[in-house]
Amino acid sequence: MSKIVKTPSKHLFHYLNTLIETSSDAIIIINTLGEVEYWNSQAEQMYGIPLTTIRNKKIINFFKKEDLKIVEILETKEKVSNVYHLPRPDKHVLISSSPIFDEQGNLIGAISIDQDITSIVKLNDKLALTTNELQKIKQQYNLQEQMGPLSGIIGKGVAIQTAKELTQKVAKTDATVLIQGESGVGKELFAKGLHEASLRKEEPFIPINCGAIPEALFESEFFGYEKGAFTGANKDGKPGKVEMADGGTLFLDEVGMLPLDMQVKLLRVLQEREVSRIGGVTSRKVDIRIVAATNSDMESMVKKGLFREDLFYRLNVVSLNVPPLRERIEDISDLVDSLVHEFSTKYNRERPSLLDSAMDMFKNYQWPGNIRELRNIVERMIIFIDKPTIHAEDLIDIIPVTMNNALNKEGLAQEKALLECDRIKETLLETFGNKSAAAKKLGISRVSLYNKIKQYNIE
Repeated sequence: MSKIVKTPSKHLFHYLNTLIETSSDAIIIINTLGEVEYWNSQAEQMYGIPLTTIRNKKIINFFKKEDLKIVEILETKEKVSNVYHLPRPDKHVLISSSPIFDEQGNLIGAISIDQDITSIVKLNDKLALTTNELQKIKQQYNLQEQMGPLSGIIGKGVAIQTAKELTQKVAKTDATVLIQGESGVGKELFAKGLHEASLRKEEPFIPINCGAIPEALFESEFFGYEKGAFTGANKDGKPGKVEMADGGTLFLDEVGMLPLDMQVKLLRVLQEREVSRIGGVTSRKVDIRIVAATNSDMESMVKKGLFREDLFYRLNVVSLNVPPLRERIEDISDLVDSLVHEFSTKYNRERPSLLDSAMDMFKNYQWPGNIRELRNIVERMIIFIDKPTIHAEDLIDIIPVTMNNALNKEGLAQEKALLECDRIKETLLETFGNKSAAAKKLGISRVSLYNKIKQYNIE
């Protein structure tokens, strides 16, 4: 059985004071007049009020009376345990409070032990917000699936709706489609949507970027090779992209970049619907649908002898034109809202709202990089602007050319040209002068890069 040790009265104050100061909670004692008799260091830290400021002062001078559970205890004379309270708008606490009586049972004050749970409440709110956002994304994903394969292409304007309607109409056929549009308008999105709306949707969708393949590798990428076809070849051989697309859709992005000799071989595949691997002696039948895309003026290339006329007409059975973003001003608000939602979720940020002045910055810009450029700018905005409301002036460092466009349209073309020239020079240095690699990194075709090098007289 444990023994009760009587503590010498001369040390009692020091023992109790050390006990109270050791506590990780705020401990507050008031007398019956509501004056602060004790206020430990944790209370100082939690509420930002020094002991010297509050000692012997009425506690209601520092807090609203309705926010003070300890004052309420003086009236009820009943203790409470772990009661949630909000003594200040920015402080969430769990309070355990009791009245204090002397030996005769007279009320002499009250004590409150406040546990700071602000960080826990904020974390819980954040988790709830994240859960809510995840639920919204899930609902949006399910909604998109219900709406159809082109639902990911945002826009209600006439231009984009016309393109979507034509895509839906031609999707159910096996007609070859040539998608034309500037770099960054979303040509691959349309190609994927066309495939997913077709009868081939359960079969492969195989994309191949004709502008990103070194000329020496075109044939093996397209048609594959048999084992032992050349030094370094896979010992079991390898199917090409055409063969991999059997039963499905072969998407030829930047088809204008195909070398002339490959154009002849592709034409043969389109005519005969069979493919031969490098080093092979037999051909394989393929059932593919061709969807091609380009940001080049194909008719002009045909006239200049850069693209075969017969192949052009084979590819251009149905022509689908994707409008540039500058012709879709009415869609910009919806696109920005969607991207703000996407990147706020990605970077775990609270979703900001854009004032009309800020949205006008997006609408006034000409968007030479189209949707791709819009995505990059919105992502930078979410990363660098940590504010609940975004004003036009907040965007100056994010899209400075946009501000110049809004305030001084005459200077836009010149500034854009300077920025573009500097970016091309920088990329050519990074790729040690490799124009194919530089074009890929810049997101433009090699023909476009050559034209810009000539335009800006870059050596």
